[in-house]
Amino acid sequence: QVQLVESGGGLVQAGGSLRLSCAASGNRLRFNAMGWYRQAPGKQRELVATITGGASTNYADSVKGRFIISGDNAKNTVFLQMNNLKPEDTAVYYCHLVQGWTTYWGQGTQVTVSS
Repeated sequence: QVQLVESGGGLVQAGGSLRLSCAASGNRLRFNAMGWYRQAPGKQRELVATITGGASTNYADSVKGRFIISGDNAKNTVFLQMNNLKPEDTAVYYCHLVQGWTTYWGQGTQVTVSS
């Protein structure tokens, strides 16, 4: 079983920055990819950014050039640096980890961007 613990959400003004962290733990921990999804009220959960074990990254078009995903393999932790935040970035951000055919989710962390 894999556990994901997120931190770093909060309230920030438009144009500001936040850094999310997600630490993974569990037996025989390995993964194909880790990353972040988000869900705003009344909307479907959407991909934000992912990083593979080989450090390949993928971003949603809406965050390209503003968000940076990175990982610390030794600590099984993934980070999301969010810059130039916009009110439309307001959502609950969920960490996810893909291991074979299984996807694990964190509990979510709220990010609120005020205009």
